[in-house]
Amino acid sequence: MSEPTTQEEARPGSSASVEFIGEWYRLDPSKPFEIGREADLDIDDNQYLHRRFLSIQFVDGLWWLSNVGSRLSASVSDPSGTMQAWLAPGARLPIVFALTTIVFTAGPTSYEFTIHTDAPAFVDSAPQRSPSGETTVGAVTFTLSQRQLILALAEPMLKREGTATSEIPSSANAANRLGWALSRFNRKLDNVCDKLSRAGVDGLRGGAGALATNRRARLVEYAVLSRLVTKDDLPLLDQSADED
Repeated sequence: MSEPTTQEEARPGSSASVEFIGEWYRLDPSKPFEIGREADLDIDDNQYLHRRFLSIQFVDGLWWLSNVGSRLSASVSDPSGTMQAWLAPGARLPIVFALTTIVFTAGPTSYEFTIHTDAPAFVDSAPQRSPSGETTVGAVTFTLSQRQLILALAEPMLKREGTATSEIPSSANAANRLGWALSRFNRKLDNVCDKLSRAGVDGLRGGAGALATNRRARLVEYAVLSRLVTKDDLPLLDQSADED
């Protein structure tokens, strides 16, 4: 397994490095760097996490991120959060930003790490917000209560300080946080997932019995990385919202 380095050792003069919970790992272009339960970056002793989940490798002049697992997916985002890719098992994509954020969920726990390269960053605009408190992402508009639902699920991830792991609340706990009946929470969760699915967001729909847990994690990953909700929005959880 690779030994972590300090930020000062990893960043200057290196073409790429990985940061996870304050530890830095310089990437070697001559060999893959693997991330998982038993890998170069040993994320966590989590039975839901693959021993080898993600791999970073330098090929044809580019750093590539590959999903070498069989079940889990990862969300990949640029610094502004306006570009996001969903890396499914067997897929790979080039790392073209100076800073790339990767978030994934294994069981009830979400993890986040960053890849730093010498490539230039892209600058994009953030999601637009209307004076009424509604949020628009592309052609999708969310009401206050829908944003509250997203915030209730994303609250632990938005509040995390000095850590790259967080727990995704159950539907019952998120509904209790909002003071809603579980039936109301589930109905609004369906509406939010349907809206984002129609807008092209992957991983929020599935067959009967599928994605009951995973879609909550996927929703949190998308909402946080795309800046659909931020830490500054958390006070909205205590506002009163009419039934939609």
